[in-house]
Amino acid sequence: MTYPISAPAYNPLYLELVVSLSNLLCPSSSFSAQSISLFFIPKGLRSAHIIADFCSSGFRDDLATMSSLSRELVFLILQFLDEEKFKETVHKLEQESGFFFNMKYFEDEVHNGNWDEVEKYLSGFTKVDDNRYSMKIFFEIRKQKYLEALDKHDRSKAVDILVKDLKVFASFNEELFKEITQLLTLDNFRENEQLSKYGDTKSARAIMLVELKKLIEANPLFRDKLQFPNLKNSRLRTLINQSLNWQHQLCKNPRPNPDIKTLFVDHSCGQPNGARAPSPANNPLLGSLPKAGGFPPLGAHGPFQPTPAPVPAPLAGWMSNPPTASHPAVSGGAIGLGGPSMPAGLKHPRTPPTNTSLDYPSGDSDHASKRRVIGISDEVNLPVNVMPVSFPGHSHNQAFNAPDDLPKNVARTLNQGSNPMSMDFHPVHQNILLVGTNVGDIALWEVGSRERLVLRNFKVWDLGACSVSLQAALVKDPGVSVNRIIWSPDGSLFGVAYSRHIVQIYSYHGGDEVRQHLEIDAHVGGVNDLAFSHPNKQLCVITCGDDKTIKVWDAISGSRQYTFEGHEAPVYSVCPHFKENIQFIFSTALDGKIKAWLYDNLGSRVDYEAPGRWCTTMAYSADGTRLFSCGTSKDGESHIVEWNESEGAVKRTYQGFRKRSLGVVQFDTTKNRFLAAGDDFSIKFWDMDNVQLLTSIDADGNLLASPRIRFNKDGTLLAASANDNSIKILANSDGLRMLRAFESYDAARASETVKKPTINALSAAAAATTSAGLADRVTSVVTSSGMNGDARTVVDVKPRIAEEINDKSKIWKLSEITDPSQCRSLKLPEHLRVSTKISRLIYTNSGNGILALAANAIHLLWKWQRLDRNSSGRATASVAPQLWQPSSGILMTNEFPATNPEDAVPCFALSKNDSYVMSASGGKISLFNMMTFKTMTTFMPPPPAATFLAFHPQDNNIIAIGMDDSTIQIYNVRVDEVKSKLKGHSKRITGLAFSHALNVLVSSGADAQLCVWNSDTWEKQKTRFLQIPGGRTPTTTLSDTRVQFHQDQTHFLVVHETQLSIYEATKLECVKQWPPRESAAPISHAMFSCDSQLVYASFLDGSVCVFTASNLQMRCRISSSAYLSPSVGNSNVQPLVIAAHPQEPYQFAIGLSDGGVHVFEPLESEGKWGVPPPDENGSASSVAATPSVGTSGSDQPQR
Repeated sequence: MTYPISAPAYNPLYLELVVSLSNLLCPSSSFSAQSISLFFIPKGLRSAHIIADFCSSGFRDDLATMSSLSRELVFLILQFLDEEKFKETVHKLEQESGFFFNMKYFEDEVHNGNWDEVEKYLSGFTKVDDNRYSMKIFFEIRKQKYLEALDKHDRSKAVDILVKDLKVFASFNEELFKEITQLLTLDNFRENEQLSKYGDTKSARAIMLVELKKLIEANPLFRDKLQFPNLKNSRLRTLINQSLNWQHQLCKNPRPNPDIKTLFVDHSCGQPNGARAPSPANNPLLGSLPKAGGFPPLGAHGPFQPTPAPVPAPLAGWMSNPPTASHPAVSGGAIGLGGPSMPAGLKHPRTPPTNTSLDYPSGDSDHASKRRVIGISDEVNLPVNVMPVSFPGHSHNQAFNAPDDLPKNVARTLNQGSNPMSMDFHPVHQNILLVGTNVGDIALWEVGSRERLVLRNFKVWDLGACSVSLQAALVKDPGVSVNRIIWSPDGSLFGVAYSRHIVQIYSYHGGDEVRQHLEIDAHVGGVNDLAFSHPNKQLCVITCGDDKTIKVWDAISGSRQYTFEGHEAPVYSVCPHFKENIQFIFSTALDGKIKAWLYDNLGSRVDYEAPGRWCTTMAYSADGTRLFSCGTSKDGESHIVEWNESEGAVKRTYQGFRKRSLGVVQFDTTKNRFLAAGDDFSIKFWDMDNVQLLTSIDADGNLLASPRIRFNKDGTLLAASANDNSIKILANSDGLRMLRAFESYDAARASETVKKPTINALSAAAAATTSAGLADRVTSVVTSSGMNGDARTVVDVKPRIAEEINDKSKIWKLSEITDPSQCRSLKLPEHLRVSTKISRLIYTNSGNGILALAANAIHLLWKWQRLDRNSSGRATASVAPQLWQPSSGILMTNEFPATNPEDAVPCFALSKNDSYVMSASGGKISLFNMMTFKTMTTFMPPPPAATFLAFHPQDNNIIAIGMDDSTIQIYNVRVDEVKSKLKGHSKRITGLAFSHALNVLVSSGADAQLCVWNSDTWEKQKTRFLQIPGGRTPTTTLSDTRVQFHQDQTHFLVVHETQLSIYEATKLECVKQWPPRESAAPISHAMFSCDSQLVYASFLDGSVCVFTASNLQMRCRISSSAYLSPSVGNSNVQPLVIAAHPQEPYQFAIGLSDGGVHVFEPLESEGKWGVPPPDENGSASSVAATPSVGTSGSDQPQR
């Protein structure tokens, strides 16, 4: 039996249970009504130290004398607190009782560097001088804190730590304390030999944590404190229920439905009834009716009230039920929850839309006034809140095969005439776009033909039927804005929510035929959101508003079905859904609360808070299996998170928003794979399974600060609001084909009348052209049920397309850059001692420098300074950098082989924090300090010699080293030991790349072979030889093959002089290939842009080409004449290596055979390198079949 957990602010029995627990722990404590109200009003009952703070005095002494049963009671209380999400209280009780050391919590605090909390938590279990294990634990923590202060050059803090925290160890080891003190005299403590291999802060904390865990496990003071008892869920509630059941059996006149009013005294049915029992609607503590003769469990909605409907499993964690996982042991994670706990973000409010240029006329609307705060632009458009409905021929389950399937190309610009506030594509005819604006206008656009089919200004249909307050408000100020506009699931209706009281429902009959259907005076103040759903198989309209209510209306008659009350602030959004045949609604309010409602009158099942604590919207993935929310705080901080529905906890938080968003960020989902949000004058995309930003586009500029966005159902089109009251329509290849079909079709809008009411054939044609096999699709008939029972037959018409239509691909031309005036290029300052070729090139991770390794083993470092012309200090082609050297004047120079130096293969790898570089040029591997250029250490003398270096993505102390004897050595720098030696190639190693997502290492060799290795066990998983294109022969028998992982961490780029290829890592299959023409120059090097959307490739004829990464189609070619002076013999100078800027996707650098380094950026007026050619033959994700495009001529790749 499960016992629902719920903690509403005014639940009497819940308060009594918590207070009773406090008295159990602190019998001497006294509680007044005032103290209870202080701690148990709002904020989730103020989860700060509710129990532990009540009994801070003398608590440890009392616990020291507890019996074993009392000790077990503490564990029961810990479980209860954890289930109730009193996280701070849980850990304080752990610390003060000293019964359970939560290793997961300890690890999190160490990783986060919360050193005061780390020591405070430890103090509940041990002191510095308890034993040698404890002393070592505290020393390691304080030493790390000291080194981090030194690394940040915070000398005053370091001195403070030295005097207050580390001096205590001087009496045990005075020499060690002196050595630690001397670190203050160094510019970089890594100059100390023992600390030379100290990596960045993150890796150092991780390494220290491994040692701390070993010390804790070995420390006898922690014995029997690292494992939490295996308890059934809600064990304390179960015991209380058993006690109540026993008390009820002792009653002289037991009643069938006893009235439980308090836990402070024993239950007795004979006692007089004082205050009325809590009503079912506001008492979530008690549960459902038990079996005959049994006593009801302590749980859900009211004393002995049967639940009206089963609680859907997805809501169990959000509602009162605890997760099914038991309170885990330390190795299993945080107490009681297998997944991430509900963060503070799930207890905070959200923000409404705002535009300083937008005048919200409703003076009586608190919501509207909030939309004008702090100058945030009014940019809110909510995600699709429609119940999942499937339509023939329109699969919601199609998966994108590559990020290029995202709609990123601007295909249309629509001039709306007023500021779009909300948009929605028709669910069937996906080129029909519905728009609502800031002046109350609604418009219907046929995107393909750019024709506005309908434009309606705001008008109250029946003013006499409206409330007096609405009539008065409209007389005072008639201005009204659209807050939400949305189609019904079948597209036969659409609803409009206005900023004043009103909801209007229209029926749509195809083409430009729109009819008034319902007008509802729905809320007092603004109507903030609207959605359609199908509870009880009946189409309903759900609205929410400034009057703090959610209402459900019959979509046919307009009669009100339900009113949900419980929010304490204006309700900002609704998200209806169903699972396991249970219909429910999520709602969010401006105080940050998330609530969930079943279609009954028993109140909310959820009372949580969301990240952002202000304006939040929620949406499910297309298949209805994953729940997301997007919120913006009053301070402009934005969050997109995925929820774990079974626990009501945040599962993952997506990264990539600007620190302070310039408006309320809104988002959308598509294809069960991607998320998109409008932020920072751009549209940002995420893969649902990866918290890192996938890509960001500016849609050719001119977007709003936080543009409203909306995908069509198939994800082929994306509408985004822009400046000048316009809407940009972005498309992928399928979307472009669909739009061209309508562009070529007769713009006179010939309609095919099948049955009244008519459906425009053009609209129907959209459905036939959105999926992959568009041209071959047979005519199908879709019947949808109209609101009045009429059957509408929608003919899926194949558009009359001439041979590949009037195609823009015939107009498209490759962007050819042949003159220096056509791009921005900068030759970096030269060094007198480097006149030989540049062998390796890389940007620093900070993006403000470039590091090169020349063939003569000398390193060159260029740094950009912060100037008026370059305030960011990042690398740019507009400002010359400084060729940087330390004051000592030394150079970073590798050991050079005495014999055959021309055969040496230079290689290097830069640490994540740019503090050191590991490098080799045929001799020993050297570790250089990037600040002082000093050689910190050398190791691994040849033979064999190192030919490629790669840091492990999770541990800077682990390095994969490719050797010239064809082996790969996995080397641990910290312990100076080779952990594994990998054998699988037959010639020297020329490339290595890690995937942290797949836990694999991919290697490439001069044998043109690819190998995939498991990075945990180092076992070889797969191997494959390159497919050398026909007619292409490598110029040497030892031609380099390079590899680099795509941002998605599952595909990788393979570079060989005969080809560019994209491989899928798990199957090691080639999914794309681009070979130069037979007569063209070989490829010398290539690399992904930082966002993996482009590939930059250099050629031995001096040219550099830019490709679209998803399909390897060339979009731009830069000839050598664009960057080499005429005096330089172009045939004698070639680009040998290429590097991409780590933050600027359109910036790259090349290293030349004459020792020169050039940085390239497109002209500011262009903003990017050419435009991709239209993809005409299906999805861009299809594998290219041996294309034959060379680097001369403007042919595009054949696929």
